[in-house]
Amino acid sequence: MQTTISNKYQVVIPKSVREHLNLKPKQKLTVIEKDKLLILIPQSSLEELRGFAAGAKIADYREKKDRF
Repeated sequence: MQTTISNKYQVVIPKSVREHLNLKPKQKLTVIEKDKLLILIPQSSLEELRGFAAGAKIADYREKKDRF
């Protein structure tokens, strides 16, 4: 999948990606540049993040005293 940078340096996110990620107009994105890669991360509200880690296994996490 490809897109083009406009003269105003704007990029269109393809419709299939917008729908899959449930992106909305005026939604904020965090932009990260690393090793010549451009990463766009949709920002979510705390309410939207509620419960996203439900069922995570925490038994194998180290205690704070064991960390470097």
